[in-house]
Amino acid sequence: MAAWSSASAETMKFEDAAAMLGASCAKDIGDNCRGVNLDAGRMKDCLSRNQDVLSPKCKTDYGVAIDAIAKRVAARQAVSKLCQRDATKYCGSAPKDDRGQVLACLLAGPRGMTLNCTKALGEAGYR
Repeated sequence: MAAWSSASAETMKFEDAAAMLGASCAKDIGDNCRGVNLDAGRMKDCLSRNQDVLSPKCKTDYGVAIDAIAKRVAARQAVSKLCQRDATKYCGSAPKDDRGQVLACLLAGPRGMTLNCTKALGEAGYR
């Protein structure tokens, strides 16, 4: 249960977080962070460094959007750990090194999956 709580949080879709960032900060990013890779960490660093010249809307929203992206990434990374038992039990025919096949098997929703795995798949945005 401790593993779940570290990854657990309401996660926003990548598309919604990117849309929020674009709507609130497009001009600020263009003016102050041109050429910065759209990696969430690098963009957050750039916007943080330039906080004194950001628009009020961007100042309010960029942290929320970038944190939402980071939470979704963490949730996706947690799936393999939180669903390991379910994958072994229900997806034995899928090659263990083929995460796509294992994920497809888990998404097919075998009866009896653990609550932690079910939640992890939802938080990761797979469901």
